[in-house]
Amino acid sequence: MAAPSVARATAEEALLDAAERLLLDVGYAAITTRRLAAEAGVNHGLVHYYFGSLENLLVRVLERFTEKLIARQRAMYADPDIPFLEKWRRAMRYLVGDDVEYQKIWLELQALAWNRPELRERVGRVNDEWRAVLTEAFDEPRRVYDIEMALDALVSLVMTFNEGIALERAQGIAGGHRELLTWIDGWLQRKEERRLLPSP
Repeated sequence: MAAPSVARATAEEALLDAAERLLLDVGYAAITTRRLAAEAGVNHGLVHYYFGSLENLLVRVLERFTEKLIARQRAMYADPDIPFLEKWRRAMRYLVGDDVEYQKIWLELQALAWNRPELRERVGRVNDEWRAVLTEAFDEPRRVYDIEMALDALVSLVMTFNEGIALERAQGIAGGHRELLTWIDGWLQRKEERRLLPSP
C-alpha cells in the first residue's frame, strides 16, 4: 500500500512544481492541462484525478508557497532579539528585492479568482493568513511607537501598500517606491530614537 501513496505524492509535487514554473513563465491564462502535465512529466489525466481541476491545482500552488513564506515571516517577527525596525527593513527588502516569484503567483491567482467564487474564497483565505501575521507583528509596535491608528486599519494600510507596490512592480513601474520606503524608514527610525530617550 505504501508504493501508490509515494507515487501519488511524487506526481502531485511534480505537478505543483511545474505549475509554479509555468505561472512564473507564462501566466495562468497560457496553462493547459496537457502543457502542465508535459512540464511535470506525468500523464495529463492525473491533473483532474488528483486535484479535481486545473484551477484547484493552481490555487494549491499559491497555498503551498504561502505556507512557506508565512512560516518565515512568523519566525522573523517572533524573534525577540531582532528590533522591530530591523524586522520592518527585512520585510521591505523582501518586497522590493529581485525575487518576485511569490508576488507574481499571488497576482496571477487573484486575477484567476476574480470571477470564480469558489476560488475567490480560497485566495481570500491566503489574504486572511497574511492579515493574521501582520496583526500579530504590528500589535506591540503600534503601541510602543504611539501610532494613533486602530490595529485593523494599520494592518490594512500595510497590506494594501505592499500589494500596490507588488502590482506596480509587476507592470514594470518602480518610480517612487524606494523614496517612499526611505521616508517610512526614517519615520520609524525617529519613533525608535524617541522611544529610547531617557525619561525626564
